[in-house]
Amino acid sequence: MPTSFVLINSELSYDMEIISKIKDILVGEKDLTYEIQGVYGVYDLVVKISSDDGEKIRKIITNNIRKIDRVQSTLTMMVIEEQE
Repeated sequence: MPTSFVLINSELSYDMEIISKIKDILVGEKDLTYEIQGVYGVYDLVVKISSDDGEKIRKIITNNIRKIDRVQSTLTMMVIEEQE
């Protein structure tokens, strides 16, 4: 199953607002699972998104998550399905 991990840098103290906006985007999507965690380190949030449709994941990340106010940058890692 296509899976992506999205590492997010946010403006200071806006993590919870961004998490809420990501949940609003993803909760209505059919055939999609996700997890969101705040983390310590270089990045502030990690989002794991899985779906049977890899193109759908790409569109959500590009057209929605990356455009959220207060998201400074993202790094997306696509899982190599052949190695699962």
